[in-house]
Amino acid sequence: QVQLVESGGGSVQSGGSLRLSCTISDRPSRYCLGWFRQAPGKGREGVAMIDVNGAPRYAESVKDRFTISQDNPNRSLYLQMNSLKPEDTAMYYCAAEVRGRAECTGLVFFPLGRYRGQGTHVTVSS
Repeated sequence: QVQLVESGGGSVQSGGSLRLSCTISDRPSRYCLGWFRQAPGKGREGVAMIDVNGAPRYAESVKDRFTISQDNPNRSLYLQMNSLKPEDTAMYYCAAEVRGRAECTGLVFFPLGRYRGQGTHVTVSS
């Protein structure tokens, strides 16, 4: 079973930036990879993912502010978050699912995947 470990969360003021990192225990090429978040009292929201074609997909709420990238030789996934807003406050999870499964088809299903890290908290103050 693939293991995912996130780092890089923290507290910033509105307009600030953070970079989340995720290390992956298995070959990243086996999976679609991405990030989802969950704010207190809310459901999981797919934030960004790299789909089976290698293309990045973003939620509308983060488009043009967040950038997802993948470093396969180092088995790492990143999420660069710029222009952060208070509504970005949430627990952020690195997630993976085996290619070919329905969870890899888009951000709506991606948070339902089987593999995720323990999460890293992001707090954005106004």
